[in-house]
Amino acid sequence: MKKLAIVSTHPIQYNAPWFRLLASRGNVQLKVFYTWSQAADTVKDKTFGRDIKWDIPLLEGYAFEFMENVSKKPGSHHFFGMDCPTLIPKIKAFSPNAILFFGWNFKSHIKAMRYFSGKVPVWFRGDSTLINETGGYKTILRRLVLTKIYRYVDKAFYVGQANKAYFLKHGLSENQLVYAPHAIDNERFGDAINKNYGSDAQLWRQELGYCHTDILIVYAGKLDAIKQIDFLIEAFKIALRTNDALRLLVVGNGLLEESLKDLASQIEEIKFLPFQNQTIMPLIYRLANVFCLPSKSETWGLAINEAMASGRAVLISNRVGCAQDLISKESNGFVFEYNDIRSLVAILQNLNLGQLHDMGEFAQHFIQRFNFETIARAFEHELETSQKHLK
Repeated sequence: MKKLAIVSTHPIQYNAPWFRLLASRGNVQLKVFYTWSQAADTVKDKTFGRDIKWDIPLLEGYAFEFMENVSKKPGSHHFFGMDCPTLIPKIKAFSPNAILFFGWNFKSHIKAMRYFSGKVPVWFRGDSTLINETGGYKTILRRLVLTKIYRYVDKAFYVGQANKAYFLKHGLSENQLVYAPHAIDNERFGDAINKNYGSDAQLWRQELGYCHTDILIVYAGKLDAIKQIDFLIEAFKIALRTNDALRLLVVGNGLLEESLKDLASQIEEIKFLPFQNQTIMPLIYRLANVFCLPSKSETWGLAINEAMASGRAVLISNRVGCAQDLISKESNGFVFEYNDIRSLVAILQNLNLGQLHDMGEFAQHFIQRFNFETIARAFEHELETSQKHLK
């Protein structure tokens, strides 16, 4: 059986399920090497402004090991946050047929990529895009650095079209790129008799004071500047003048929480809820008639997968990386110019419940093609067919 080593910083709710699936299929022996030992139980998330402990299992069903991280300032926000002297010898002892790296921008990750390049196939998975490039000398310098780094990579597993364009721009060729789409646990977000998500969400809506004629827009996530919740609130205020059925619910915590509440303080149609953990999110999406992600920078936006799997229409800015892959214009969602408030206001003004219901049904059907099994098959196929000699 072929062996796959995976190097990642810490357990992530979007990766652990397909690690588990890949292990359970019995075609690959995998082991995950986590480099942020301090995050084994709880992640200190600065942008959420709190410690995060997920309430779904992230370490079950696959082999893993936490590397001792000796960094003086451990964390995923800077290059020296992952310093694991035992990573390379631990991987060598596992003797993998390929090594998959999540992220190059940590001391131990890039060191291991460089060490194993030419010895063991080095694979890479990330979701960076060119969406926010501004040009100029900084872009040129970054391009030169990244092109050099990606020379260590034999295969890159891209998540969507914007991510593919990024890899091609940084020196990787078409035959080095493998499609493994970003996905979430569609089944977990789907409803069933034993889950009662729909009825529970309707009851919660009533408890929150919403009626069946309200058009509820929901944002859920970190309350920081990059998400542009202030932009959404300002657009909502304008649209409310001509569409009085609109309501807005902002779910989450973060550095901008108080300022956003101040911005919305005079508008009774805007409400806030605190951070909700993973088991509650299927209900959060079902509170909505449309889920909005207004970010000015988002490499993908997995919340959009979750909202669609929950049967909800979506509304996103053109700076959200999944737009090209997931949004079928006015079939399952809307896309607005990230910095054009008139573009967003026009969409909000024309929202209606009948259209949103139909779009939600289409969204739930459409998102099923983005699934963990597709990811697992991509890695199985590459392990089976990978050439004996590196490029």
